[in-house]
Amino acid sequence: MSMYSLTGEFVSPTSERAFLTHQLERTRSLLGFTLLFCVVFFLSFFATDVAVLGLQAALDLTLLPRLAVGLVAGVCAWLVYRRALSVFATRLAASLSELTALGSFMLIVQHRPQEAHWHAMSLSIMLMVIYLYIPNRLTYALALAGCATIVFIGLVLNLAPMEAADLLTMSMLLVLVNTFGLLGARRYNQVAREEFRLQLDLKRNAERDHLTGCYNRRYLHEHLLGAELARARRCGPLAVVLCDIDHFKRINDTFGHHQGDAVIRCFAQLLQDTVRAEVDSVVRYGGEEFLLILPNTDLAGGRQLAERLRAAFAASCMTVEESREPLQATASFGVAGADFARPGSHTTLSDLILAADKRLYDAKRNGRNRVETIELA
Repeated sequence: MSMYSLTGEFVSPTSERAFLTHQLERTRSLLGFTLLFCVVFFLSFFATDVAVLGLQAALDLTLLPRLAVGLVAGVCAWLVYRRALSVFATRLAASLSELTALGSFMLIVQHRPQEAHWHAMSLSIMLMVIYLYIPNRLTYALALAGCATIVFIGLVLNLAPMEAADLLTMSMLLVLVNTFGLLGARRYNQVAREEFRLQLDLKRNAERDHLTGCYNRRYLHEHLLGAELARARRCGPLAVVLCDIDHFKRINDTFGHHQGDAVIRCFAQLLQDTVRAEVDSVVRYGGEEFLLILPNTDLAGGRQLAERLRAAFAASCMTVEESREPLQATASFGVAGADFARPGSHTTLSDLILAADKRLYDAKRNGRNRVETIELA
């Protein structure tokens, strides 16, 4: 999950979408609070318009721009708090509020041109808020802040000419504010995404087997059993397949545990590549034993899948690293199925797994490299 060096965002669109979705509730909360805070202070500064221009002139010239900011940012804040806005909608609300505030600020600068130094200070504060406190995509914030800086300097040149040294100093300070705002926002992006990446790693380690990447027994008991049983109660048929690599101890004793781990990884990869992504679940049930949970699959479908897996694994050929000697292995399968939506059914997923386990041992006793099945009422 690499990041862009300029913006601190994930390079992968999928990873970036996952992060933004994960952060969405926090983003909405921060955006709503910041917009309301800015509305209060932007409207409060109408008092300075009255002090400089007089009441009537302030009412005629600056009240409307300030009310526009209050209206737009206030409505956006209300929407953020009252509606479950998407990532795109929150960014649109942030950008629209920033654009309205900056546009209104430029109108006020035109009516109070003699206060260029104070306006430069105000703009610096607004830029830092845009970069650091209003959650938005960094490229959007940079575009708005950069354009506002250029427009402001142009207004000062046209409306309030000043000494070259003063103009240079003010321009340098605004550039400095933009630079540090950009660096601060970039660092915040990186830290937030690094935290998200760490959370994903911890979550994966808690629910996945480190050797194969399959779900582990803990995840099975804490999540899958309840969730898949509830889905089966609604949808009907469900099959489970319990499979075990034949004579695995012999493989370890003959070729070593390192090669035994390679065989387990190969078998697990075959299972994961064959089942339906995002539908079926593959669990490392024991050392060389795996459990497949197949929603919306009857016993015939489970048996067909098991036969495909059995044939594919038996036909695969792995190479022993040290001697380049080919290694072939087989697996045995126990399949159990039930219609959980059938009226009066009291079967549980644990019952189904226990039945598949018994059929697996039947397959072992009957010669291995075979599939045994059972249908539960």
